Amino acid sequence: MPNVISIIAPDLIWPFALAIAWIAGEFGYRLLRIPRLTSYGLVGFLMAAGQLGLLSPSGSMTITLLASISFSLILFELGYRINLHWLRSNPWLGATSLLEAGLTFAAVYAVSIWFGMAVLPALLLASLAMSTSPAVVLRVINEQHSSGQVTERALHLTAFNCVLALFVFKVVLGFWVFEHTGSLGQALLSSLVLLAASAAAGSLFGIAVPGLMRKLKIHGPDATVAYAIAVIMLVSIMHLLAFSPALAALTFGLMVRHRRVALDQAQRNFGALGNLLVVLLFVFVATTIEWHKVVNGAGIAVAIVATRFVTKTIGATAFAHLGGISWRKGMLTGLALTPLSVFALVMLDQSKDIGISLVEDLAALAAMSLILEVFGPIVIQRALIWARETPKSKED
Repeated sequence: MPNVISIIAPDLIWPFALAIAWIAGEFGYRLLRIPRLTSYGLVGFLMAAGQLGLLSPSGSMTITLLASISFSLILFELGYRINLHWLRSNPWLGATSLLEAGLTFAAVYAVSIWFGMAVLPALLLASLAMSTSPAVVLRVINEQHSSGQVTERALHLTAFNCVLALFVFKVVLGFWVFEHTGSLGQALLSSLVLLAASAAAGSLFGIAVPGLMRKLKIHGPDATVAYAIAVIMLVSIMHLLAFSPALAALTFGLMVRHRRVALDQAQRNFGALGNLLVVLLFVFVATTIEWHKVVNGAGIAVAIVATRFVTKTIGATAFAHLGGISWRKGMLTGLALTPLSVFALVMLDQSKDIGISLVEDLAALAAMSLILEVFGPIVIQRALIWARETPKSKED
């Protein structure tokens, strides 16, 4: 049977895919009441090179760059939503993050080794499993117009998890470099130094951009464009220098919040630009998942998803009363930390920059990503509704 790509002009494939994904997202949201992200991911997976053969994640550098920009805009917004003063007034929030991330790392590593995985892939998989997908959490919260204790804790724990996962992931890569090169300097450069430089670059943008905007008296829609351009510049520089765009964008948003710059709702979502790029991001990420890898890693993936669910729920619940919320809301916060796929796949792809390609070794990650790409948005949606933090659930 001829490849479908030979029938459709290659330049039209991605626009058609985005249109189909958007339509599917609207139908799913309006008829089935499921998050739009679930439909975007399903469409991307079905149309991918490993399935219908329509989309290839490596087929266009432009698409790859746009997906990276979309992810970075989301991280900027997540950073802006983080209130570090809350950590001082409620240190149990930080303790909760360390506990649930640590439990997840240890448990996932043990399960991976038990299934016969080599040490390096097991360590990387465990570090990635610590994280929660900021793209899913933030977009579902925005889509549901959610607010409340579970919502805010989910946002903060997601940000902390991403930083912890990124730190551990880079440390593991650093050990790999040291083991293969014997150079401590090169190992540090590939891990901690790059993280510090990325955070410094984000902080510099967080100081310079708001200062420039105040001087030029830029606000409203013009400010939205200015921050979007600044994020694009920052991401491009980080890619050029092989630094961490994710940490830089997160730090940029955190610094903007710290400098008391007020963003309205349109700016937080980056308007139509943000909505369009989110469709592209979730379709793009889903195209990196191939069916044969899902089948090969299904057994360990189910075990790890279940393990991760238990450890994050236990970790988020353990200090619930000490942190000022009920056991029930602590459990729902753990439930809201279920999404994983986007952050994990982006981080794994960045390991290629230092000559590591473990995609084939981590078939379990492909299976986990598909499971959580489809069900993760639904799980956090239900957690927010059960916590009665969405407008409709408050009316019921």
